[in-house]
Amino acid sequence: MATKIRLQRHGRKNYAFYPIVIADSRAPRDGKYIERIGSYNPNTNPATITLNFERALYWVNTGAQPTDTVRTILSNEGVLLMKHLQGGVRKGAFDEAEAERRFAAWKAKKQAHVDALKADMADKRQIAEKQRLEAEEAANKAKAEAVAKKKAEIAAAKAEAEAAAAPAEEAPEAPAAE
Repeated sequence: MATKIRLQRHGRKNYAFYPIVIADSRAPRDGKYIERIGSYNPNTNPATITLNFERALYWVNTGAQPTDTVRTILSNEGVLLMKHLQGGVRKGAFDEAEAERRFAAWKAKKQAHVDALKADMADKRQIAEKQRLEAEEAANKAKAEAVAKKKAEIAAAKAEAEAAAAPAEEAPEAPAAE
């Protein structure tokens, strides 16, 4: 039986997430599967991947063929690197401790890179939020100036109307006094 490591589609329209499963290669995409070894959620930024590393490594070592997307996921998580390092141990190129050391160094470098990307995204988000806040404050200031100008115009027009009405009231009083 040829086995595949593939994604199953779940979720609603325009918001899919994917369980990573081991399935018979003849089974349909969302059909029966042998084992679920993780999940992939591309809706978050960065994408969220949960993976049972030991089981994924076991299935890769037993000959399960990953699809292209799953191969990328396994590569990013280090499963394929560990398989490669275990091959080196079997061939006698280096010992198990050296393989673990190399894998730990790779994992630390990878984690540092991911942390740097997350920090960069957070900085960009803060800068964008600051710019948006400054733009909003400028718009509010311009609107406040426009409102103040309009109120001043209304007050000036009201004062002119009162000034025009005041001489008209004084005019009838003046002839009556004569």
